[in-house]
Amino acid sequence: VCSSDLLEELPMPTLAAIDGGAFGGGLELALAADLRVAGAEAKMGLVETSLAIIPGAGGTQRLPRLIGAARAKELIFTARRIGAEEAGRLGLVNRVVPTGEALEAALALARDILPNGPVALRMAKRAINQGMELDLASGLALEQGCYAQVIPTKDRLEGLAAFRDKRKPHYRGK
Repeated sequence: VCSSDLLEELPMPTLAAIDGGAFGGGLELALAADLRVAGAEAKMGLVETSLAIIPGAGGTQRLPRLIGAARAKELIFTARRIGAEEAGRLGLVNRVVPTGEALEAALALARDILPNGPVALRMAKRAINQGMELDLASGLALEQGCYAQVIPTKDRLEGLAAFRDKRKPHYRGK
């Protein structure tokens, strides 16, 4: 199992900050994260074919799922390096921020995620990741199974109580 697989399999949301170069394995690791933030001057690419190899840490599988097969083939076949703005347009990164601010922007995004229910976040990630591999009917069934797992949680009751009381919820992951 490669490190990108381990990152992708973490149950909680993961973020990658790219503020410089992310080529080959570095980009493959970032592709395994749930969300990616890039500094404006970041450069990235799956350049392995220029070395007579292929992306071997998930790049040939994750990039097409993220940006579509034809775009991924073009980037991999040409070994082209792209900048942050193009990566944003392609959907390879979620956000482009000023140079030097990718880490802080990724942390800010993490802080936006943090107040939400931990069990709900885990179930949403599972439903999305596993559901992407299924036909729609099976994906919807998976989603219902994940939804059913959040219904009996104390966090759900806390969320409802906080909404009713017009206060911020205090989730405990239970």
